[in-house]
Formats: sequence, C-alpha cells, structure tokens
Amino acid sequence: MLHLGLGNFFRAHQAWYTDRASDAGQWGIAAFTGRRPGLADVLSAQGGLYTLLTRGSEGDRFDILAGLSATHAGNDHRAWTGHWRLPGLAVVTLTVTEAGYSRRPGGGLDTGADSVATDIAALRADPTAPAVTAAGKLLAGLAARDRGGFGRVAVVSCDNLPDNGRALENTVRELARHTGRPELTAAIDRCATFATTVVDRITPRTTDEDLAAVAAATGLADAAPVVTEPFSEWVISGEFPAGRPRWEEAGARFVADVTPYEQRKLWLLNGAHSLLAYAGGIRGRTTVADAVADPVCRDWLAEWWAEASRHLTLPQKESAAYRTALLERFANPRIRHALAQIAADGSQKLPVRILPVLRRERAAGRVPQGAVRVLAAWVCHLRGLGVPVTDTEAARIVPLAQGPLPAAVRGILTFLGPELAADLTLVDAVRGQAEALCAP
Repeated sequence: MLHLGLGNFFRAHQAWYTDRASDAGQWGIAAFTGRRPGLADVLSAQGGLYTLLTRGSEGDRFDILAGLSATHAGNDHRAWTGHWRLPGLAVVTLTVTEAGYSRRPGGGLDTGADSVATDIAALRADPTAPAVTAAGKLLAGLAARDRGGFGRVAVVSCDNLPDNGRALENTVRELARHTGRPELTAAIDRCATFATTVVDRITPRTTDEDLAAVAAATGLADAAPVVTEPFSEWVISGEFPAGRPRWEEAGARFVADVTPYEQRKLWLLNGAHSLLAYAGGIRGRTTVADAVADPVCRDWLAEWWAEASRHLTLPQKESAAYRTALLERFANPRIRHALAQIAADGSQKLPVRILPVLRRERAAGRVPQGAVRVLAAWVCHLRGLGVPVTDTEAARIVPLAQGPLPAAVRGILTFLGPELAADLTLVDAVRGQAEALCAP
C-alpha cells in the first residue's frame, strides 16, 4: 500500500484498520507526508512504530501500531515514483484534506492556482516529473506505473468530500487533459480504479501532555503518538483489482452506494463541527467538549441537526441514534478537539457540509436558521472574531468580509455561490444573524 498525507488521522484510521485485519502481516504501507515533512524522519527513526492512544470516557488504551513499512517526505519524488513501479503495489490511499484537491469552490480543477499551473507545465514537459499537488503526484505516479507495464491499483480517497472517489478521479483526469498529453489519460485508464469512502474518527492534534501520558504509561519515548476516540467508521464502495487488506474484519463496511452514509456524516458530524468551531469560538469556547457543554451552543446544534435530518435518506431511527452518539462523542472531555483546528479551511468545508442542506431548505421555501447561523458565524470569524483564521483562500475571503457588514455578507455569499447572494431573503437572514453574533 502507498499513502499520501502522513498525519494523525491516517494513522488512527486507515493504518489502524489495516493493523487489525487478519492478513495485516502481508501488507506494508509506504507513507508520504503532506504538510509536515519532518514527521517522516521522526517515524523513520522509530522504525515506523507509533502509539495509538485511544481516550474513552472510562480510561485510556495504548496500542503500538506497526503497519508503516516506510515513511518519506512528500517531496521525495524518486521514492514516490519508485513505489508506483513496484509490481506488488495494490492500494493507494489519500488523506490530504479538502483543500488538498485543488478544486474551485464549485468543483473542478482550480487552474488559476499557482500550484496547479506549476504541475501542468512540469507534467507537460515530463509526465513523471516531480509534482506539487496531490492530483499531480498521482498523475506522475500513474505515468511511472504505466511506463513499467504494471497493472491497475485502487486509488482510495479518505477525505471529507461528497463522492470523494469521483471528485478525485475527475480532478486527476482534468489535470491530465490540461497537460495536452493523451498518454497521461491512457495511464489513468490502464492503471487506476477509484474507490469512494466515508471516514469517521475524531483525531485531535497531539499535545505535550499526550506525549507525557504515553511515556508514563508505556515507558517509551514516542515522539509521534496519535490520540483518538474509541469510535471509528469506514464505509467503502469500489473495486480493488489487485486485492486489499481484510478491512471488514476490523469493522469496515463495503456497500454499493456510500451516499446515505456520506450525507449523514458530512451534515451531522462535520456540519456540527463547523457550527461549533465558528459560533462556539465567538462565545469563547476552545474545544468541542467546551462548546457542546454550552446550553446555547447545544440549542444551536439541535436546530442545525433538525434541518439537516429532514434531508437524510437513512431510516429516521438510525439517524436519531447517530445524533445521540455524536453528543456523547462531542462531550468526551478527554478528547481535546480544538475548535481552531476544525475552523481551518472553511472555504473548502462549508460548501460540502452546510450548503447542500441550505439549498434544499430554500428550495422548500424555508429559511433554515441553523444553516444561516453557520454562515453568519463564518463571516464574523473572517472579521476577526473567535478562533484565528487559517484558510487556503484567506487572501481572497478575508478582504471580502471587511467593511460594513451588509457588504461583507454579500461578498462572502457571492464567493460561496452567486445565486446565494441573489437570494435577498437569505442575505437578510445571514446579515441579521451576523449582527447578533458580531455584537460586542
């Protein structure tokens, strides 16, 4: 297996499922970093071993995971293409976050981004050239595999995007077309299938206190432990032509269509996270547990869930049980999931977490106050309230949110979708909520 995006979530999720499969001994994972190149060196020095600290309400569990056979910096292009040329490569997984797909807010490859333009030029000159974007790296790897005459592998997106497998495939194919090299499209056809997944496991950033807890409990000086919650979910749809680990033995579910599970997770869990991150941050809360303990935030959460649940297709009883479980997960005080971490890249997250419900509600003639509150809180966040702004589109959206509030609301809604800014009832609702949230 090959993985791009060597971070905490991957090590608590896909690597954990692989470690728990009965055939785990037959599989090794070569993992490449995304945003933290130094992590590869840390894990390499530990032989790929790390501690998974599972924090439940009743106590901690410490497990040593050993599935990483190699770790590399994301810019180690020689190692990257070398793994693609291995005949035994069967699965390629990604956790690069929503922002890592280099897509425009409405979908499609963002050809105006400097990184995308750089990859187009590089791959046009040499199809296996070093690339910057995730799509470019995949394309260079597929070209290297095709040139070696090796078979197809399953490419598996594990990020919070609707229909993430198709989104990834479309992005890679669009990049190939822009290079003007037909052999790159042919390499995709000959060497890849794309699987769609839904992933779920809360994994906060590791703190110094976590490092100390691992050392005290295990006696090991682990420089790269991962903290997570007991709950996990992985729903998968797609073909694996070269085989895969027996993930189902660890609890993964294989289905024909992930859409019902995807909507439930994106709207109820991720949408709630965004609400708490922006609105809870404005109320001075710093973690999910802090925010969900706030009665006002709990009321806002219930309002949002009621709106979103109207549009779910899973049985109502199942969705209600999921919401109950979410409250328990969110309230776990032993998982310090920082709102600042969740708030990052709202420009990429809100279009898939909030806008689908908002658009369905407006089509039904309703003004959904829960969805409106998230947008209003995001506007206030971009104006400097609550947790700090960290966003790949900060240079565009922060200026839009400045100045008189009515203009700021229209500017942000135009960014999210021009039709939203043309909906005067919605504009008024967002402005009204923003005035209340932004008031001193």
